[in-house]
Amino acid sequence: MVPPAPDPDLLTPRWFVGHTRPRCEKKFAALLAAERFPHYLPLVTSVRRYARQTKKFTKPLFPGYVFVQLPVERKARLYQQDLLARAIPVDDEAQFLRQLAEVRAIVASGYELSLLPLLARGRRVRVTGGPLHGLEGLVDDPSNPQGVVLSVDVLQQGLHVKVPAENLQLLP
Repeated sequence: MVPPAPDPDLLTPRWFVGHTRPRCEKKFAALLAAERFPHYLPLVTSVRRYARQTKKFTKPLFPGYVFVQLPVERKARLYQQDLLARAIPVDDEAQFLRQLAEVRAIVASGYELSLLPLLARGRRVRVTGGPLHGLEGLVDDPSNPQGVVLSVDVLQQGLHVKVPAENLQLLP
């Protein structure tokens, strides 16, 4: 009896977004390098100032995520050291590769950058910092994501407040 031929889809390398355990991005990337899997961990330089000194270090641009390409049949290898929470398959690889190339170009440019949530009009958000910490509202204008409308339902009114986008968390 002849064993069945392996499914070609299982052997074709696919892209995954590796969602790592907390603070394990660099360890996971090192594991991928040791296994010789193509991967990308975008890193940015961060500067911290303490009382008398300044420290420079690199940190992941997308905390908790590493991009990896491998055959589906080898996916189980990703979980060998308990660094990965889950591997999310990429559906539209052409669009993903374009966006990954853009991220590479932005990181290589040396420009200062920061990560912000993708805000859309009417999207529910929670304020995560400042004097309004904990309040929930709706994004008013995506072109100016600092505009958040907090509702006062009893009066059927809304208060428009400018909140820095870095202090906003998207709600499901």
